[in-house]
Amino acid sequence: MIKELDYFRIEGSHGWNQHWFRDRMMYFGGCAAVTACDLCIHLARQKGLTRLYPYDARNVTKEEYLEFSKTMKRYLRPRFKGIDTLELYSSALLKYWHDVGVHSLELVEVSGTVPWTEASKLIREQIDSDVPVPVLILLHKNSSLKDYRWHWFNLAGYKEEHGNFYVKAVTYGGFRWLDFRELWDTRYKRKGGFIRVITGR
Repeated sequence: MIKELDYFRIEGSHGWNQHWFRDRMMYFGGCAAVTACDLCIHLARQKGLTRLYPYDARNVTKEEYLEFSKTMKRYLRPRFKGIDTLELYSSALLKYWHDVGVHSLELVEVSGTVPWTEASKLIREQIDSDVPVPVLILLHKNSSLKDYRWHWFNLAGYKEEHGNFYVKAVTYGGFRWLDFRELWDTRYKRKGGFIRVITGR
């Protein structure tokens, strides 16, 4: 079984590539803002919540995205330790949504301490409802996942093969299928987690 979201493209890239930022702070530390911008564009395109993105969500351009990111930076600005908690992210994003007049969405923080079986069920539900999943990974023992350490990225799909659950991780304008159980088990005490977006209140 496989499910993939219709993620928007910019010049062939899956969503925004953080390396396209001209702002040095956003280039190095804008991953949380990128996931929030991408999420807003998806919700504008797929759910009709056009207030979330002030431009044409059906035809996203680099210049308009850059302008939008300047707005999002005011809410999710890069900082020395990054946006390193789910609470920082959800409170900032919710404030942006309320400021633009969208009150029909809720955010629920799912800690990285939740068992992977429960977490995978919640991710499956969110993607089935046609909403990307913003994920925060902090430290991780697996060196093959070094690009996801201390990083926010969106999940835009899942697939189940031979009893394994894989997620489609979108970041830096590309994607990679990851074994979710391995991704979730960071083998560190301090955990990140992900954000549930509940629509239709």
